[in-house]
Amino acid sequence: MSQTQYHFFFFFISMLLPFFIVSSYVHSQIQCLEDQKTLLLQLKNTLVFDSSLSTKLVKWNKARDCCSWDGIECDSAGHVITLNLEDEAISGVIDNSSSLFGLRYLEKLNLADNKFDGEIQIYNLPHLTHLNLSYAGFGGQVPIELSRMRSLVSLDLSADMTGLKLEYPNNLKMLVQNLTGLRELKLDRVDISAQGSDWCRVISSSLPNLRILSLIDCNLSGPLDPSLLQLYYLSVLQLDGNNLSPSVPDLFANFSSLTTLSLRNCSLQGTFPAMIFQTPTLQNLDLSNNELLSVTVPQFLQSRSLRNMLLRFTNSSGSIPNSISNLSMLSTIDLFYCKFSGSIPSTLSNLTQLTYVSLSQNFFTGSIPLFHLSKKLTSINLRNNRLTGSLSSTHFKGLLNLESIDLGYNLLGGSIPESLFDLPSLQFLRLSNNQFRGRVNEFSIPHSSSMYIIDLSNNHLEGPIPESFFKLEGLGTLSLSYNFFNGTFELENIRRLRNLNKLELSYNNLSVDASTTNCSLSTFPQLYVLELASCNMYNFPDQLRNQSNLLNLDLSRNLIMGELPSWIWEFERLAYLNISFNFLDDIQKPYHVTNSLTVVDLHSNRLRGELLLPLNDVVYVDYSNNNFEMSIPHNIGNFTPYLSFFSLANNSIYGIIPTSFCNSTQLQVLDLSLNNLGGSIPPCLVQNMPSLVVLNLAANNISGDITDTFPINCGLEILDLGNNNLGGKIPLSLANCKSLEVMNVGYNNIHDSFPCMLSSSLRVLLLRSNRFHGELRCQKSWPNLQIIDIASNNFNGNLYPIRFSSWRGMMLGNNSHVLYFLGNSSYYPDKVKLTLKGQELEIVIMTILTSVDFSCNTFQGQIPHEIGDLNSLYIFNLSHNNFTGTIPTSLGKLKQLGSLDLSSNNLTGEIPKELTDLTFLSFLNLSYNKLVGAIPKDHQFQTFSADSYEGNTGLCGFPLSTGCNSQTDEQNGVPGESEKKAGEIEWDYVSAALGYVVGLGSFVWVLLCCPSLRETYFDQIERLFEKIFIRQQRRRRRGRRVVRNEVRRH
Repeated sequence: MSQTQYHFFFFFISMLLPFFIVSSYVHSQIQCLEDQKTLLLQLKNTLVFDSSLSTKLVKWNKARDCCSWDGIECDSAGHVITLNLEDEAISGVIDNSSSLFGLRYLEKLNLADNKFDGEIQIYNLPHLTHLNLSYAGFGGQVPIELSRMRSLVSLDLSADMTGLKLEYPNNLKMLVQNLTGLRELKLDRVDISAQGSDWCRVISSSLPNLRILSLIDCNLSGPLDPSLLQLYYLSVLQLDGNNLSPSVPDLFANFSSLTTLSLRNCSLQGTFPAMIFQTPTLQNLDLSNNELLSVTVPQFLQSRSLRNMLLRFTNSSGSIPNSISNLSMLSTIDLFYCKFSGSIPSTLSNLTQLTYVSLSQNFFTGSIPLFHLSKKLTSINLRNNRLTGSLSSTHFKGLLNLESIDLGYNLLGGSIPESLFDLPSLQFLRLSNNQFRGRVNEFSIPHSSSMYIIDLSNNHLEGPIPESFFKLEGLGTLSLSYNFFNGTFELENIRRLRNLNKLELSYNNLSVDASTTNCSLSTFPQLYVLELASCNMYNFPDQLRNQSNLLNLDLSRNLIMGELPSWIWEFERLAYLNISFNFLDDIQKPYHVTNSLTVVDLHSNRLRGELLLPLNDVVYVDYSNNNFEMSIPHNIGNFTPYLSFFSLANNSIYGIIPTSFCNSTQLQVLDLSLNNLGGSIPPCLVQNMPSLVVLNLAANNISGDITDTFPINCGLEILDLGNNNLGGKIPLSLANCKSLEVMNVGYNNIHDSFPCMLSSSLRVLLLRSNRFHGELRCQKSWPNLQIIDIASNNFNGNLYPIRFSSWRGMMLGNNSHVLYFLGNSSYYPDKVKLTLKGQELEIVIMTILTSVDFSCNTFQGQIPHEIGDLNSLYIFNLSHNNFTGTIPTSLGKLKQLGSLDLSSNNLTGEIPKELTDLTFLSFLNLSYNKLVGAIPKDHQFQTFSADSYEGNTGLCGFPLSTGCNSQTDEQNGVPGESEKKAGEIEWDYVSAALGYVVGLGSFVWVLLCCPSLRETYFDQIERLFEKIFIRQQRRRRRGRRVVRNEVRRH
């Protein structure tokens, strides 16, 4: 500073100093009048407040000047002009006798965020300019007397859920008509119940100076009236939570001073006017939660003042323009759960004021732009898109304020850069469900690290788990499941993470060592979630003995043997327990099952003895595939009012089905299949349980008739009663089950005609091996039908009445249903027995499986050509009937066909050459018909044995020993045997063999070179073998169980 500037500065300060001194002196001399102090102390004594929560009233002391009290301001004469008692935990009432109304000079009154009772009685303060009673607990009708306070500039009566009302038609108008000077009006959650044309005109005509209008959740309706444009100075307009007109008028673009427009959750539809984005003064735009509103982000050709753009949960689409970089002040962009697509513009990285970015749940593609210039960024969420590419060390470099990164559920690859763990403010790192691969390297721990959540699950990461994770002392969640991490992981490692509450290591290549040290169990972190499924564990972790907060415990698919320890039941908060697929053989006593359990999954062990019965809050119980040999307790349903899923399938349960199941009124799935249950089906299971979605009683000894009492509100989707001793007829009341998709009554003794009344939603129908009879003449069709098996009955007539072309479920692109969904997390696959290649297999219903089996009946006539329309059919069996005529050439259109059996009929003519187009055909049986001519020799027909054609005396050619003459050969396009030269290479065989070798080699090569595909493939094979069971006689079930246990033991 030069000498001249210094002297000038000193002179300037010298001139102003007297004014500061005088002002300070005058202010120090302001003292409240004694009557004002008295009124305030009287007010304090009449108010009911919690002194432990109060920060102002509790400090009021008559020994001090009241103008210095917290919440009080006075004018120069000592009159109280401001009273602020916000958030003072005040309750009770303020009535007309309150000393509050003696403060005649009061200008500002704030009683917000308290717990008052009754109606508002505050209106006799004539000089009041600011009144804030928001969220103060008042209810009832807003008093019209408030309109007497004509000096009001700001009025806030916003309520919570206390039922404050301003009933239309007159009260709104009467309230505001005299408040012409009002600049701020907030009536959030006050029930106004008015039409748009009315409330808009009332406010615009009465409040010409209004700057801020907030009417959130006021039960208003549209359309918005153009009269709002009379509010020339309007800056903030918040109408969230009202049912405004379907479309958004473009009048908002004409407000010259508008800075905030919030229309959140207003049931808006149509197209949002793009010109509103271009409003020069607009800073905050919130259109969230209007799911039918279409929004397209326009080009921003000039710099705009927009700071916050929230479009979440709208029907927004299109792309984000590169010109978004012109929004130089943009701080928040929230496009969560929209339909935006295209790439995320790289120009987004030029926005230096960004603090929050959420583009999750869209269809963005391409790579992630750099954000290294957005130094203020605290959160970035790009979850659930289709982003590709990799992360570089510079993507988030220098973002010292970044707290959250969520890139989950994308297609990102490459390695995870170590620099992510160096960000000093980062608390949440979520990279799950991507394609990141390679090792996670050790990393340095920032001195101020606040990392709390690390989620790297469902990737292709490998190698040992980095030791660095266990140096993050504040870590609360570590989720590494579904990767390829390997090596031995010592559970003791997490002892250092005292704040850890969630550990997920399931489905890696890890071997978890749960052995303990001499350290006290009390120093082990208190976990909420522990998931160690498929971790090669041999023992229950003793470290869990002292857990008091455990909610979820998953130790499934391990090698744990022996008893289920009794201390498991001591976790008072345990809600989810999954120890399925182990080698447990008993449950240690004594056990006292905690009432908090909602999911108990112990299936696929070797458990025997007494059945453990969770109580009260249990929702899901699966004890299937064990060795329980007992009857079901008769009162089981009396203690499980919320039970939704219950399975005892594939045990040795005997006795009858308890009627107490009917007391579990929320039961959706009941599976007691593959046991030795007898008796009849309790009628109440059918009649009194509309919530029941799946009833599976297959493969028992149940007898009697199926009760004809299915209610009008029947909710059944799967009914499996196969392999029992049921008789009688199919109940006509099954027509009430409108959602029925799977019905299996095969292998019973039912005597009835075809059940034409069944729901059109049917996908699977099995009537095999009963005494059904008559023709198939139904008026309705089943467009979703995927599997139909009516074999081994007494059906007759011809097939032409059947509208095969309406069975769209057997056509490509239409059989998309895989599994049946139950609740939030449970899938229930149904299994059916089908005849394939002469063997009965029990298989899970999947999209790829379609089957028609009409075998072993007395059908006659010709095979309909329309069957060729079922182009996704995999199994087709019409064997052992009386069909005549030729084999339809249209069967050559069944490109997905794997099994074709037309044996033991009276079919004539030649084998259509079109059948050689069935390149997936692996089983063919045309035996015992009256077919003639040469057997086609192309493609798959080269692989079938003579058994496929025996009993057709008119057939000739390979593989039969009967040769064809030259004329027959030429007619069929096949060279005669006499024309073949000795030693000539059979190129058809060579081609077929070469095709198999190349195909198999390619497949093996892909498995070798792609670890993720290899893992998925073998996992699917394992699951398939778990779910496919060759049908055995029931008398051999016990022996099969013994063999299974011996195999698993060794």
